[in-house]
Amino acid sequence: MDGPGFTASLVAGGVAGTSVDLILFPLDTIKTRLQSPQGFNKAGGFRGIYAGVPSTAIGSFPNAAAFFLTYEYVKWFLRTDSTSCFVPVKHMLAASAGEVVACLIRVPSEVVKQRAQVSASSRTSQVFSNILCEEGIQGLYRGYKSTVLREVDMKAWISFSWREAPSPSEVNLGSCFYKTSTTKERVMKLIPFSLVQFPLWESLKALWSWRQDRVVDSWQSAVCGAFAGGFAAVVTTPLDVAKTRIMLAKAGSSAASGNVLSALHGVWRTQGLTGLFAGVVPRMAAISLGGFIFLGAYDQTRSLLLQVSRKSP
Repeated sequence: MDGPGFTASLVAGGVAGTSVDLILFPLDTIKTRLQSPQGFNKAGGFRGIYAGVPSTAIGSFPNAAAFFLTYEYVKWFLRTDSTSCFVPVKHMLAASAGEVVACLIRVPSEVVKQRAQVSASSRTSQVFSNILCEEGIQGLYRGYKSTVLREVDMKAWISFSWREAPSPSEVNLGSCFYKTSTTKERVMKLIPFSLVQFPLWESLKALWSWRQDRVVDSWQSAVCGAFAGGFAAVVTTPLDVAKTRIMLAKAGSSAASGNVLSALHGVWRTQGLTGLFAGVVPRMAAISLGGFIFLGAYDQTRSLLLQVSRKSP
């Protein structure tokens, strides 16, 4: 992959990530407070809706840039024929690798952000200092595993819907489509819920392309992404609840150990199904809108930067 391509991916990813995180921050705050063990009202309700935004503003650009830089590099490294049925697998692996790297930046930012969201009276810098003093660097990476588990699922799925759609002549609901699904089944151990999610993305784009007898446009792909993203948000909400509980848990408590299954069991035992899906509505809205804005901003910024680089001597 050439230098301009890497630079464009890095900058475009950063711009897209920052745009989405800041625009949809109020929805994220509401979702976090709904998932908080202390309850929505005690966590702040609708007050201080932008509490924790400095952490997001600082972390969004490098986080999104790291994801897209890794994503584009792995795609380039695993380059395959565009008609190959293994193209979706390439995108899934690229997205998974990108998320593992990006979470090294995202998790500390999110830990600080979420604690500030449920403690609106505390400044972000104060929250950051308290974490370092009481828990050290480890405290900033609490919930890393649950975040990766949740995000690898989401990003890998999004990457499938966003990749360049096949031409109408390649939209085959027969052999290639089912071969692709079979390949996805083999990697189920790596990507939870993928068997449900991936066919939905692929089916929406394939159906739209078939109906209009041409390749879907970028905005059409984004619309498919928004619909599928909303569904993915609902499915992965329990993992998001577990991640929130782990990040907000007091140091030394059982939840602070980072055990995802233990966190899920604790929520189920105390609040049942309602607790596992706390914040599902704002989460679904944020991811649906965010997917549309994120992919659109990335695509437009990257195209613009590549055009500028081509014109430069």
